[in-house]
Amino acid sequence: MKKNALKPWQKKEWCIPPEQDASFVCQMEEVLDIYKTPYDPQCPQVCIDAMSTQLMGDVRAPLAAEPGKPLRYDTEYKRNGTANIFMAFEPLTGQRYTKVTEQRTKVDWAHFIQELVDQHSPHMEKLRLVMDNLNTHTTASLYEAFDPPEAKSIADKFAIHYTPKHGSWFNMAEIELSHLSRQCLGGRIAAKATLIKKVQAWNTQRNEKHAKAHWQFTTDDARVKLRRLYPIVLT
Repeated sequence: MKKNALKPWQKKEWCIPPEQDASFVCQMEEVLDIYKTPYDPQCPQVCIDAMSTQLMGDVRAPLAAEPGKPLRYDTEYKRNGTANIFMAFEPLTGQRYTKVTEQRTKVDWAHFIQELVDQHSPHMEKLRLVMDNLNTHTTASLYEAFDPPEAKSIADKFAIHYTPKHGSWFNMAEIELSHLSRQCLGGRIAAKATLIKKVQAWNTQRNEKHAKAHWQFTTDDARVKLRRLYPIVLT
């Protein structure tokens, strides 16, 4: 009873999907169809996402750990700006590609996609990219970063499948970024160079383990459990 008691002072930020929204369910079912497709090495599914992290340095040197006492650091810190982490995650093979940048502009996204296509997937026919519907996540961003022939060459190598607005949890790269945050980004990281080394080490370790994602939620599940999100069709 105590566990289930109403606690009005507690609040939690949540992504609330719109009810009876045809646009939402259309994008949702498109992504779920991608996730149930068997693995195709020439046309793999790749989930794309990004996160921002603060760079914070110590004002006073921490006290080293000693028997019976953990490492202790002062509550005061200095801000060294922020950095962005791009994530490309292939859930069926357990491989991911990360890149740390200063910003998350259209040009930054375009260069990340170029590296994904040209360096990490050069022999694949087409990548099926699942990502959030942000204004930077378009093929037009490629034309802001590259000459038209190069932009067109990169764009021809992938197809974008957007997650619905207010439905970012359908992106498996978001789940992988959560693992990155909990397993790699604990404590203060003062410099971008340090962040790059930590993220690369984590990336290598996860890839060596072939840590995959086993997506279970299907369109049939959605039409039952999320029926309130579907428009009511009057006949």
